[in-house]
Amino acid sequence: MQRWISTWRAVLGAGALACAQLAAAGAFPDRPVKLVVPYTPGGSADQLARALADGMGRELRQPVVVENRPGANTMIAATSVARAPADGYTVLLASNASMVLNPMLYKKVGYDARRDFKVISVAAEIPLVVVTNTQVPAANVREFAGYAKANAGKLNYASVGLGNPLQLATEMLKTELGIDLTHVPYNGSAPALAALLANDVQLMIDVVSTSLPHIKAGKLKALAVTSKERLEVLPDVPTVAESGHPGFQAATWFGLAVPAQTPLEAVARLQAAAARATGDAPFRQTFAALGLVIQRPRDSAEVQRYVDADRARWGSVIQANHIALD
Repeated sequence: MQRWISTWRAVLGAGALACAQLAAAGAFPDRPVKLVVPYTPGGSADQLARALADGMGRELRQPVVVENRPGANTMIAATSVARAPADGYTVLLASNASMVLNPMLYKKVGYDARRDFKVISVAAEIPLVVVTNTQVPAANVREFAGYAKANAGKLNYASVGLGNPLQLATEMLKTELGIDLTHVPYNGSAPALAALLANDVQLMIDVVSTSLPHIKAGKLKALAVTSKERLEVLPDVPTVAESGHPGFQAATWFGLAVPAQTPLEAVARLQAAAARATGDAPFRQTFAALGLVIQRPRDSAEVQRYVDADRARWGSVIQANHIALD
């Protein structure tokens, strides 16, 4: 908590300095800011974006307008922002899909994540949960690993598609546990979970929010969560790291990115506004209930280290399994 408060103050201080610097040169922002969201309205990512927009708008004293541009696994929205003027008025709801995974998985992306963007904030992590059904005789990761080894080549795992973070996280777990499972992709979480409930597949790594109702109803067993720490919504479920695999971590994330040449003063103002929004207690509580972990504010150097570590983590999985989507 102390680290959160210290960083929060530092980010806000940078924003205050930026305000003073911009005052002489035409303050930013002097018109609405557009937040481009690569997802359809209504989902958790869209809800996060709209809450961020609301909180940032109050801090910036200008509307932050959400524009939904779904499609091509976030690439339509990301490409449009990469080509926008680098003036701070166009911001992307970035994710590890747009900033990390797509450039590794696709030959043609439409933008260069390292060259064309600056990730300025990591707002939330979306930790994942390892789930199995009640027919599988395992109550934790260790027991599932033993069951899988005793039934080598006979068990399946579900995902929502090749190259999706859920599939990549399962491949990471397979390697960590030294087990063999056959990948069965489905067109969305609903059919994948239905297959798991029917025991057509025996394991799935899923976002917490979609599996949580089945876990609470006793239809699925949560073996572990993939985050660094236990989750408020599943306090009795250990992490994979706690389960005998120190250092294991897999999560998706959402943040903010701007065109790379955006002036530093505008970046500082946007970072400070995002820090204000995510530092609000009701904001954190709302998204914790959905299984999101709101992140402490990070300065630009910390954000870059976070993204670099994420690239290294997922890049090793993609390379080891020779995964490509075109």
